[in-house]
Amino acid sequence: MEEVLLPKHIAIIMDGNRRWAREKGLDPKLGHKEGAENLKRIAKYANKIGIKYLTVYAFSTENWKRTKEEVGALMLLLQKYVEEFLTDKNFENIKLNVLGDITRLDKSLQKSIEKIMTKTKENTGLTLNIAFNYGGRDEIVRAVKKIAQEVKDNEISVENINEDVFSNSLYTAGQPDPDLLIRPGGEQRISNYLLWQLAYTEFLFIPKYWPDFTEEDLNEAIHTFTQRNRKFGGK
Repeated sequence: MEEVLLPKHIAIIMDGNRRWAREKGLDPKLGHKEGAENLKRIAKYANKIGIKYLTVYAFSTENWKRTKEEVGALMLLLQKYVEEFLTDKNFENIKLNVLGDITRLDKSLQKSIEKIMTKTKENTGLTLNIAFNYGGRDEIVRAVKKIAQEVKDNEISVENINEDVFSNSLYTAGQPDPDLLIRPGGEQRISNYLLWQLAYTEFLFIPKYWPDFTEEDLNEAIHTFTQRNRKFGGK
């Protein structure tokens, strides 16, 4: 695969973990566990082939509506993932970010997140963004409040507010918008994910569940992307 053909930024909605488990007669928690293991595999592979940014949807602001047991299991998975990231040499040079409102998370989990983000901030390989307690509308409201406060504090004038100012007030500030969105699991919607950033992103919906999504599937998705004619509103 030629590097010049690679999308710079890929976004993934990691869907189908619970259905994957149920169809195998397993506890849904095991589906989330396998989904987390697959994220490790796909992130390492994306880093290997030269993808610069990978943003994955792990837990939405709406997911708090799920059972207390399932929410707790997802929190423990993130804690385990972050702690393993701190010690696993195989993640060398990957930069890890968590996008979303982490203030609602357990204090120990917040500290682990802050620690790994600090430890990897100078890494120059793949930037792996994990969207956790994230919602696209919530992100936009937060950006509006941030800019409004800056106007109130005379740090910026209303006349100077533009798309760049707004983009730099989002969780993804300083990063390019996704070139490609992949959603495994068979659903064909974006589920309140990266609403601003996906304005000109190419979408690809895949029927297989996230735990079954492989490196070869990623290669095929990238190949499909290279066949698209991206006009960005032009002819």
